[in-house]
Amino acid sequence: MTDDDVLAEFRAAEALLEGHFILSSGLRSSRYLQCARVLMSPARAERLAQALAAKIPAEVKSRITAVIAPAMGGLICGYELARALGVDSMFVERPTGTFELRRGFRLELGQQVLLMEDVVTTGLSSREAIAAITAAGGEVIHAASLVDRSNGKADLGVPFTPLIRLDVPSYQPDALPPELEAIPAIKPGSRAA
Repeated sequence: MTDDDVLAEFRAAEALLEGHFILSSGLRSSRYLQCARVLMSPARAERLAQALAAKIPAEVKSRITAVIAPAMGGLICGYELARALGVDSMFVERPTGTFELRRGFRLELGQQVLLMEDVVTTGLSSREAIAAITAAGGEVIHAASLVDRSNGKADLGVPFTPLIRLDVPSYQPDALPPELEAIPAIKPGSRAA
């Protein structure tokens, strides 16, 4: 699947939005990728996950025993990637503001896992999820996402494979370009800024 094919999937799902958006990191952007919309089609989610699985190096795939994703955004894509890789799927969530494994999910000490995100912008939530997985005894040996908005600039602390890398500028709220200042901001994501 080429970058154009991936973007075509987002456009077909009306998941590539333009306007003034408040990202979960608190940064602002003129473009937003609504992965929930692109993943609402099981067939599309499966196609994207299979394409991503094909990009992950074989030596990494052979060591992965589970895929763990942050709730909410990573749930579907994490499940689909786990299915494509033939391993278990789990998720971390923030019941009190900090990621943790719950719902009976457990990791063996040193269990090798892959962290799956929908979109990576700064990498902060990925690093927080990796810390929670490590605290639970797991070892994150690789990370993946549908979209890397940082165009390769985000450091997750582990090797990282996105399905697509995009250079989508983001701005601090007090340093907006005039075209964004002129548009009311909306918060389309699942987490408060």
